[in-house]
Amino acid sequence: MLISETIRIALSSIRSNLFRAVLTMLGIIIGVGAVITMVALGTGAQRAIDAQMAALGGDILSVESSAWFMHGVARNRQSLTTDDAAALTTGTTRIAEVVPEISSRFQIKYGNVNTNNTVLGTTPNYLDVHGFELAAGRMFTAADETARKRVAVMAAEVPGMLETDASGILGSTIMLRSIPFEVIGVLAPKGSSGWRNPDDDVWVPLSTAQFRVTGNEFVERISVQVGEESSIELAMLEIERILRREHGILPGKDNDFAIINRKQFVESRQEATAIFTYLLAGIAGVSLVVGGIGIMNIMLVTVTERTREIGIRKALGATRGNILLQFLVESTTLCLFGGLLGLALGAGAATLLSRFAGWQTVVTMESAMMAFGFSAAVGIVFGIWPARRAAGLDPIDALRHE
Repeated sequence: MLISETIRIALSSIRSNLFRAVLTMLGIIIGVGAVITMVALGTGAQRAIDAQMAALGGDILSVESSAWFMHGVARNRQSLTTDDAAALTTGTTRIAEVVPEISSRFQIKYGNVNTNNTVLGTTPNYLDVHGFELAAGRMFTAADETARKRVAVMAAEVPGMLETDASGILGSTIMLRSIPFEVIGVLAPKGSSGWRNPDDDVWVPLSTAQFRVTGNEFVERISVQVGEESSIELAMLEIERILRREHGILPGKDNDFAIINRKQFVESRQEATAIFTYLLAGIAGVSLVVGGIGIMNIMLVTVTERTREIGIRKALGATRGNILLQFLVESTTLCLFGGLLGLALGAGAATLLSRFAGWQTVVTMESAMMAFGFSAAVGIVFGIWPARRAAGLDPIDALRHE
């Protein structure tokens, strides 16, 4: 018997019991849909973390004052200065850029509108190091920094918070802690970095922030961009050596600063997200196995119901291979159709979660092929026993079956 004829008979058998076939496929549909949805959620989370990594800058280290403990309570010590930043700039070739920063939340007033925002005092190279772009106006310059000018650059969302737009506020005066500042630039949207939104910040020259706003000569952190051809590990050692020398820390004494590699935090989150995705996909995959068991049970019932048909086909010359192939095609077809419907269900569920729940989801071709291939494998594995049982029937006993 031709293979095409065997496949046609198998498909005809499925069509004759279409409702039962659909019920049989439910386990596969739900299993594939669950796998696609879970993997889409995990992949979306990975993409979000990658975007955060790009926003943070994988080659940027953060030097911060370390905490000390008094009566079991952590307290911040102020140990970093602009002199430390200058020493890092001139003391090594492994560092490309150094950006000292201070930040605090202040009330900002524009006309009759006021808001409360994070104000960062920093140097003009902050935008280049952290990947910001100007949408209008300009960034303050080294001359503005030296002269301690009262100029400010706003992030993308701040004009809207002050009920105006970039063109309306550019060149205007705002009151920052009751001190007038001229707005000289507005930045393009950056996007959230995960734990804070830089699009509602305001930047002023570091010296202006220190001597006109906060009255504090210390800096909170120093962002250090590692050179292109230098390793982050060697740069961290170099930063530690320079700062220990600047702070006069004797050998064997603890540092009064901490060097933070933000890339390590992001990589840890990526690993945790990947493990969680595999765990969820594995749990969802169990329903595929359950669906395969359901298909095996239905195929065994089908063999019993069609015992006389099998006997007639064998009497007319059908071989064991023909009968085996027919029932394998039936079980595999059920799983493949179930896989297609499950793929549509999973993609639809991922889209709904993205649209209404705000979760980032990504359905990739790899996950679709994996789930679809696994459903086909389930059809073959769980269809072998019923197919072998049908192929092994004796023609005379099968013809006598009522």
